[in-house]
Order: sequence, then C-alpha cells, then structure tokens
Amino acid sequence: MDSIFNITGHLAPSQDDDTQDTSSSIRTFVSSLVLNASVALLIFLAFSLLRPRFRRVYAPRTYAINKSKRPLPVGNGLFSWIPAALRVPDTEIIKKSGLDTYLFLRSIRTKFIVFSVLSLASAASIVPVNVRGTMGQRGLNSLSMGNVDAKSDWLWAHVTLFALAVAWTMRALIGELRVYMGLRMWWLTHPQTTRRPGAAVVLVSDVPANMSDKQLENLFEVFPGGVGQVFVNRTSRRLKKLVERRDRLAKRLERELTGFAVKCTRAGQLLARPQTRAAKSMFKPCDVFEQCADALAECNKQIARSAQNRAGELERQSTALVRFRRQIAAHMAAQTTLDSRPFRLGRVTTDVDPEDVIWANLEISCWSRRIRGYASFVATLALTVTWTAISAVLSTLVQVESLAQLDRFAWLRGHSLLLGLFSGAVPSLVMALLMAVMPRLLRALLYLEGTPRRSEIRLRLLHRYFWFQVWNVYLVTIFSTSVFQIAVQSLGRPAQIFELVQTQVPQSATSILTYVLLLSFVGAAKEILQGVPLALRYLKPLLLAKSPRELQRAERPGEFKWESAIPTHSVIFLMGFSYAVLQPVVSWFAAVYFGLFYVIYRYQFVYVYNDRAWSVHGVSFPRAVQQMVAGVYVSELFMLAMMVAKLQRSASAILRVVAVALVLVLTVVVHLYINDEYMRSDHLSVRRAADVDANPQMATEFPSLLDNDDSASGLASDELRAHNRVFATYRSLVPDIVLRWVLRAVTLTPEARDGDWMDSEEELAGGHDGDVDLARQFSSPEVRARPESTLWVPLADPMFGPLARELERRGRGTIRVATQGAEVTTRGKVRVDADMEI
Repeated sequence: MDSIFNITGHLAPSQDDDTQDTSSSIRTFVSSLVLNASVALLIFLAFSLLRPRFRRVYAPRTYAINKSKRPLPVGNGLFSWIPAALRVPDTEIIKKSGLDTYLFLRSIRTKFIVFSVLSLASAASIVPVNVRGTMGQRGLNSLSMGNVDAKSDWLWAHVTLFALAVAWTMRALIGELRVYMGLRMWWLTHPQTTRRPGAAVVLVSDVPANMSDKQLENLFEVFPGGVGQVFVNRTSRRLKKLVERRDRLAKRLERELTGFAVKCTRAGQLLARPQTRAAKSMFKPCDVFEQCADALAECNKQIARSAQNRAGELERQSTALVRFRRQIAAHMAAQTTLDSRPFRLGRVTTDVDPEDVIWANLEISCWSRRIRGYASFVATLALTVTWTAISAVLSTLVQVESLAQLDRFAWLRGHSLLLGLFSGAVPSLVMALLMAVMPRLLRALLYLEGTPRRSEIRLRLLHRYFWFQVWNVYLVTIFSTSVFQIAVQSLGRPAQIFELVQTQVPQSATSILTYVLLLSFVGAAKEILQGVPLALRYLKPLLLAKSPRELQRAERPGEFKWESAIPTHSVIFLMGFSYAVLQPVVSWFAAVYFGLFYVIYRYQFVYVYNDRAWSVHGVSFPRAVQQMVAGVYVSELFMLAMMVAKLQRSASAILRVVAVALVLVLTVVVHLYINDEYMRSDHLSVRRAADVDANPQMATEFPSLLDNDDSASGLASDELRAHNRVFATYRSLVPDIVLRWVLRAVTLTPEARDGDWMDSEEELAGGHDGDVDLARQFSSPEVRARPESTLWVPLADPMFGPLARELERRGRGTIRVATQGAEVTTRGKVRVDADMEI
C-alpha cells in the first residue's frame, strides 16, 4: 500500500524535462477530468429539471405511440428517471422497442461489464506492480507498464492478465452471438415480423430488359411454395414531375390557408382573401386560393389520366419484386446464384419495406452503380487523407504550448489552470467536432453509389465510419503522440528505439484518456439532454412549420442515429481494451463511459426514441461484434510490440513474447470459428422454418437457449421459461456451470406466459395474411400516387365553412378539406393532435 501512496511523491515539481512532462500530463488529465465532469453535472441537472416540463421532448413514448407499447409514466422527482429506466425488464424492451434496440443495449452492457471486471482486476494485480517499477516514470506514467523494467519477471502479471482478459472477452462474444442467433431466428418467425407486407417479398436487381414477368415467375417457382406475384418496377419521369408539382401546390395551399385562418382568428372576423399576380391573368390580381386550387385540381386530373394509360407511359426498370407464398422461400432466393452470367440478377434483397427503398436509385444501371461505387471508394480515401491533415493541423494549433509561443497568446504563460484546460479539453473537443461532420459526408457518398435501401446505407456506414475513426481518432493520435516522438528521438541512435517504445507508447494514453473523458461525461450528458431536439421543438414550429401537417412532423419523436453511434462506441472499446494492460486508467474510464451510456440509453429507448426507423432485425449486432474483435486484435499487436521492446537475453522474456503471440494465434482461430458459425448468413434457417411449420406456437414463445440443459429437466413450463430468460440475459458473461449452480439454489418467480408476446389485434390489423398486392403497395411513389389531395387545415370554425366547401367544389372531387385535429387558439397559435393521421 505504501507504494501506491508514493504516487504523490512522483508528482513533486522539479526543473528537469521529465518532471515538466509529468506535471503537464497530470495537469492535462486533472483539468480535463474536472472540466468534463463539471459540465456533465450541470447538463444532467438541467435535464432533471427540464424533463418533467417538456414531456414531448423527454417522454414522447408515454403518449404518442400505440398504447400497447407505452411505458409506465416517470415520476417528477429529480432523479426518478434512473430507477424508471432500470426497472424495465429486458423482455419488455424487446416487446416494446424491438430486437435491434435490445441487442444494442445488450452490447453496451457487455462492454460495461468487461471493462468493470478489467478495471477491478488491473487495480488489484498490475497497478501495484507498475507503481513499484524502477523505470523512474512519474505521475500518470507511473501507473503504466512503461514503469516496469524489462528485466523484471513481474511482467508476467501483465501477460497473464492480458491472456485472461482476451480469453474471457472472446468467450463473452461467442455467448452473445449464440443468444443473438436464437433471438433473430425467433424474431424472423414472430407474427409481428411475418405479418409485415414485405416479409416474403424480395427485391431483385439487374433484371435483363428482355426478361418477361412470366420468365421471372418461372425462374422463382423452384423455391418452396412457389411464387404468389411478380411485379417489374416501372416509372415515368413525366408522372414523377407531375406528382412532385402537385405535392408542392398542396403544401403551399395548406400554408396559405393556415396563415389566413390565423389572421382571421386574431382579428375576430373574416378578412379579405390574399391576392397574387399571375402570368395567366396578364399579371392582374387574382385570388391565391382559387389559383392554387385550380392548379391542384388540374394536376390531379392529369395524374388520373396517366393512371388510365399506364401501359403506354411507364418505363420498365431493371428491378423487380417477387412475392413468395412462404417466407423461407424468400430467404432461400436471397442466398442463391440466380444466373451464372455477370450483371444479371445479381442482387436479391429480403424484408423489403416501401418506405425504406430509395426509388431514384432503382433507375441506376448495374454498370453505373459499379462505377459510382469505385468513385465513392476513392472519394472516401481522399476524405480520410484530407481529414487526417485537417485533424493534425488543428490539433497542433490548439496545443497550448504552440499557442503560448505567439505574442497574441503570451498571457497564457504561467497560468497553469488555463494551460491545463486548453491542453486537456480543446484538442479532444476539436476532434469530436470533426468526427461529427463525417457521417453526413459518408452517407451522401453511399447514397450517390446507388444503394437501393436506406437501411443498407446505414449498415454500410456503420462499417465505413468505424474504420475512419480507427484511423483518424486512434492511429493518428498515437502516431502524433508516440511514434513521431520515437522516430525523432531515435535519429542517429537506432539502438534506442526499443527503449523508447517501452516509455512512449504507454505515455500516448494521455491523449486517448482525454478523448474518452470528453465522451464519457459531456457526450453522455449531451445524449440525455437532447439539446438540439429541445431547441427545434420551439424554433422549427416557429420558423419553418406553417401548416398543421408540418407542425405535426416537427414534433414527432426523434430517431436514433445508430449507424454513427455504434462505430463510436466500438472505437471507445478499442481504445479502452488496447490500453487496459498498458495503462489501466484508460479502462477505468471506459467502464464509466459504458456505464453512463447504458443507463441513459435505457431511458432514451424506453421513453424517447422512435424505434420505427430501426428495423433491420438485429443484423447490426454481429457487425458491432466484429468491431469489438478488431479492438482485441489491436490490443494484441500493442502488447506484442511492448513485449518485443522489452525483450532481453533471457528465457523468461522470450517466453513472454511467445505467450502473447500464442494469444494472437488463438484469437485468429476463435475469430475463424465465429465467422464460420455465426457470420455465414443473416437469413432465416431452414431448421427454424420447419420447426415453426410443425409447431406454429413456437413463433410466439421466447426462444429456448438452455441447449438441453440437464439442470432444467423436471421443471414446470413457467419455471422453465424463467430459467431460459436468465440464461438469455447472463450466459455470455457468467460461466454456464455457475449459472446452473445459482439456478438450483434460487427459486425464480414464474414468468408470464409467452402469449403476452403477441401484439394487440389493433397492431396486427395493419399486417397481412399472405395476400399482398405488389403493384399497389410496392411500386414507386409516383405510380402509387392517387389522383386526389387532402388538405389538413385549421378551418373548423363555422366562418371558414364556405371557404372549405368552395375549395372542394373547385377540386371537382380531387380535393378534400380535413379540419379535425387542427385548430387556431384565441392567441392565434395553431394547435394540432400529434396522434392524428391525415
């Protein structure tokens, strides 16, 4: 214990360079910790005070969604939201927020537990060894492995802890993937999924122009159950422009009518109608409402005429939709080579949702799509290089030592508090701001490639953004703080490279640590405060929303940007795991990071976020696991480099290198096993489909994860369900033998019957029973457009009755005026019903 308290002795100031570096690192760390923690505390307090007063921002799911998915209300206490978020069972999260949400929360919880155990283990084992080191490191560096002499056998403590950490983490990932596979197969066959119109529909790309609908049908008839319908997509540029013009006119007319209703309500009487000057009337004043209504009616008339002549007007596209009679046939078709010739029937996509399809990209030919893909890849590389240069320049400019050399910032010299704040907070803040811009650019490139679905763009962005951050946030930071220093200091003295690696690489943890601190406290607080949605809640309706429809859209629950959040969390995992043994302090704050985000995300998904936009049936989870495996690989390379740098002419030192190399080899073997067993396919298995056909009740029961466990034999069905869900929650983190022992010793409360997993009849009423009209539900928006417009305006007051009837009369049956759910208050404010669907 004395050696631990002697850390303070290392912090004593002196005049040599080493002590200056030590005081700088301590100053940077402490200043960053105090600043970020203080800002986070203020933000958390602001959220706790604002939350009860702004339910539409902080708890919209308590009233704005289907009643069966609404959570219990949160109390008005300052911190009552924390127990409210934690008391929701995992099974309720799956039912009310979806499988994707649950698996994401599960991955955050797994990372939190991994780093919590690593933090405790490192504090009890290697930190005392590091502090007793003889390399003369001071401050934070005295806690790192760089303070342990290369000749010391105490390095075996680091190697042992590292090997155990890797083994336990890889075992946990395999356990998580086993749970994922069981849950995904269950979710794909659950009525909530199978009743969706696109459950048995596939989108086929690169359809040859000379292939008829009948030929397509014959091609897919080989799959079980046969084909229910084939529909080749068609479009019309003229019709598309006509529908877009019709929608713009309807939007303008809704805005004009809403503004007119507000002015009349404030005046207490019917005012003169607004006038405009049009070219058709020789620029004479004409009534705005009459002009827009006539133009709107004419557009609808032309759309109706186009519908009667679809065959001659619509152009055939190179994509088609195929509806199978059985769901398993759709998943089998997606895994089959349909044509051996290149660029023919090359892509088959399952689980098609019309709202998810990017219809404009379906018009792109296969050749154009490939050229765009290559161009997008080159552009991504160029962005990466550009961002690297920008990050390096800005990071250099905000370094306090550089600023203090300028005459304009000479006042910084001698102010240790300001120096610490600048060096601890500003570089990390600049890096975080740069990273926040990149997802938009990458998303735009993926869109320009011709990607046919929005969900596919988000899945591809998840992968691309992760590696972008690994390079720009992680590797560039390490290069600038350690590798560059090693190269400079070893010029002319190559023999010192190994010695410098031992000290410089662990010292680079300071920059990583400040970044983790920023995201742990300020990032988590920013997520819970929802500052931008809170501001838009008032600014958007005030400045941009001018009609009931726009007001309703402005107040909808926000969507979770999972495609950028998952890579960011994976990068933090990579940072924490790669430095868990080199500098244990990083793993301590990584545990804080994932612990805070786990509590916050549970609240956000239960009470705030709209889960409809995240429905990829869990396939984002194995991609997140692969990113975690990448973090394990990086940590092994770091550890191997440190062991090689500390290599001495002794059998013990050589064995340490061999041991770390063996851990790397075993990780590769386990990774190959993961790829073979759990990454082969995201599709429904034939075994699961056959089991559900034989016993349809399986589709509504929570999946069994007991794997024929003997300890569960003889239990009643309700007790078996309880045991099963305990295994589903904890088996990846706790050895099975321990779980079985605990389950034998503890009596569990029987779970509710799995019939509760069935959605209400109201929810399932919008589904289908295998009868889907592809032409009506899955054609492009312009083809699906109906030749009529519904204007949602606040004209319920009797004085506006003649105006509403006149608009409908001018529309000649193509215009309908809806006034329900929208009104103008006595103060002249438009109020809408958030649940109204017009």
